[in-house]
Amino acid sequence: MPHAAGVKRPQAALVAALLALAACSNTELPPPPPPSEALEGALSIIAWPGYVERGATDPRYDWATQFERDTGCRLTVKTAGTSDEMVALMSRGGYDLVTASGDATLRLVRGGMVQPIDVARVAGYDTIDPRLREAPWHFVDGKHYGVPYQWGPNVLMYNTRVFRKPPSSWAVVFEGGKFPDGKPARGRVQAYDGPIYIADAALYLMAHQRALRIVDPYELNETQYAAALGLLRAQHRLIHRYWQDPDAQVQDFIKEGVVVSGSWPYQAHTLSAKHQPIASTIPGEGSTGWADTTMLHARARHPNCAYQWLSWSLTPRVQGDVASWFGSVPAVPAACRGNTLLGAEGCRDNGSEDFDRLHFWRTPEAACKSQGSCVPYSRWSTDYIAVMGGR
Repeated sequence: MPHAAGVKRPQAALVAALLALAACSNTELPPPPPPSEALEGALSIIAWPGYVERGATDPRYDWATQFERDTGCRLTVKTAGTSDEMVALMSRGGYDLVTASGDATLRLVRGGMVQPIDVARVAGYDTIDPRLREAPWHFVDGKHYGVPYQWGPNVLMYNTRVFRKPPSSWAVVFEGGKFPDGKPARGRVQAYDGPIYIADAALYLMAHQRALRIVDPYELNETQYAAALGLLRAQHRLIHRYWQDPDAQVQDFIKEGVVVSGSWPYQAHTLSAKHQPIASTIPGEGSTGWADTTMLHARARHPNCAYQWLSWSLTPRVQGDVASWFGSVPAVPAACRGNTLLGAEGCRDNGSEDFDRLHFWRTPEAACKSQGSCVPYSRWSTDYIAVMGGR
């Protein structure tokens, strides 16, 4: 594609030609001209914090400036802290792309907020990890509704001065009691401020209440769902804060006495860089995880710049730099090799070998494969708000 606006036919001449053809009763109108491939000069993206960097925090991490220089597409980035916020922003319109997690993607597809992607226009699509190319959270009814970006686990982050050994179970955030330092858990635990966290409770119950017969933490019948909510209501008394902003969680671990929580690798890496006594692990029950997909708004105003970004986002250097900054795993395996910032063991350190231990976020729907019917996300959303309110 050209990097500058292409030559266009004068509009008046085009209109006159069409009118002349229409006047001829025996002449059919020609098909409309193909959409312009000229780059529009702008691009707006809704992204998780740290997903689109231009070196403002650390000059080594900048994959926006070169893209703008090469394409002339000026980036505007709106960061969002939850999937619900991303869906709300996309529903309002005015954005071109969103880096959506699996608990948002199906909502965006079903709601008609995103359009299918022509993967033939996305350079490097065939370099994506085969496990992600047609993943069910973005490949729907035989159509691609996005381009995989990064993936990773929801880790158990803990203070190493309190937990001398890595916790072996998620019981430390769900069951309470006393921690190894002899002090009570209450007020020192955090949980995620998002309805999809119900799946974390369901995953714990899969291992510890087998009589419930949960086989998929995103497909819960009424009995299974009630048990998960019960666990979360009991957990409420332990909670210091339901975290949403990753940077706020970092500060809570430094200043507020929080010592254990479900988290993202981003926070663990940030705290480690600040020389805090923090580590992370995936306990014996496994973990939920996220695989983020860049999706194109159904009414994107800058689709050609958007396709340029989709291709740029899959280049090994960008993939590796994002993974290094965020603590994620590249969607393009080749990015794990030869990236200076990521290092030789970066992908392994970020969880690249844990793929099969993760239950990736997915929008809960009433029609489910594991059983007759399941509790849909609309219920998850309203009920989790009540849980966080202590009800």
